Amino acid sequence: MATQAQYLGTGKRKTSVARVILRPGDGATWVNGKSIEEYFPRMVHRMLATAPLKTAGLDGQYDLRVRVHGGGPSGQAGAVRHGIARALVEVNPELRVPLKRAGFLTRDARIVERKKAGLHKARKAPQFSKR
Repeated sequence: MATQAQYLGTGKRKTSVARVILRPGDGATWVNGKSIEEYFPRMVHRMLATAPLKTAGLDGQYDLRVRVHGGGPSGQAGAVRHGIARALVEVNPELRVPLKRAGFLTRDARIVERKKAGLHKARKAPQFSKR
C-alpha cells in the first residue's frame, strides 16, 4: 500500500496561524472542514488565499486541507496564502524564485501594537491641559 505524497506548510499573518496540507488531486479545497467558498464568502479573501497556486500555474492540480485559527478573515486568508506558498516550495524548490518575487514567502510582520500604560491607545496620549 503506497502512501500518497503530501506537503506541509505553516503560514502566519497578524495573529492567525494556518497549517496547510497539499496533496496531488483535482483541486478540492477545504478550510476547517468547510469548502473555501463557505469559509471565505468574500471573493477577495478566496483570491488572496489561492494566489500562490495561480502564480505557480498549479491551479486544480493539488487538493488543499487547511486548519486555520486566530484573527479575522483577512489575517486568516493571508496566513493560508503564506502556508500554501511554503508547501509549494516543498513540492518544487524551483518555485521559490517566482513565489518570493510575488512576496508570498515573506511573513507580513505587521501586528497590532500593544496599549501602553497612561495612554488611551497604543500611541494616543491624553489631551494636554495648560491650566
